Amino acid sequence: MAVSASTVKELREKTGAGMLDCKDALENSGGDFEKAIEFLRKKGLASAQKRSARATSNGLVGSYIHAGGKIGVLIEVNCETDFVARTEAFQELVKDLAMQVAAATPRYVKRDDVPVEELAKEKRIYIEQAKESGKPEKILDKIADGKLEKYYESVCLIDQIFIKDSEKSVKDIIDGIIAKTGENISVKRFVRFQLGEES
Repeated sequence: MAVSASTVKELREKTGAGMLDCKDALENSGGDFEKAIEFLRKKGLASAQKRSARATSNGLVGSYIHAGGKIGVLIEVNCETDFVARTEAFQELVKDLAMQVAAATPRYVKRDDVPVEELAKEKRIYIEQAKESGKPEKILDKIADGKLEKYYESVCLIDQIFIKDSEKSVKDIIDGIIAKTGENISVKRFVRFQLGEES
């Protein structure tokens, strides 16, 4: 059965599970929203959302140097216990996230970090572009919102498509490790250096 992207998105927002897992859950439950949530709970993925409120005071600072020393990244990824911080899965995640920052040049960790003024400016530009191309007034906001989604995917690490798997977002990858370790995991901050770049 085909499920709509908006239903998948709604389930993802409610459970914190990955896009593909949500799609799979909805298909398996014949489009029934409550059964899909139950399906995800059984798989242990929905619990990632609940864990997001728990404190993350342990973790690692990871680094990645690329292109013969021309690009460097430092990233802080937090978890709840030192035990999880020492696991191979967590260390691999930190390394992958540092590579993601080097390759995809995000500017922010998550959507909440993007300044309101910047979003307002982007939206104004998208509305003007839509007007210029002759789109009707009543759908300008909807077009701009769609373009803002793409903007988030380009500037926010969490929303980016994962460089090692184009079927998943960085959030999907983090949620997968949360489900595996049973702990809340969050990216606190990162910095990316490029040789010769103006600061």
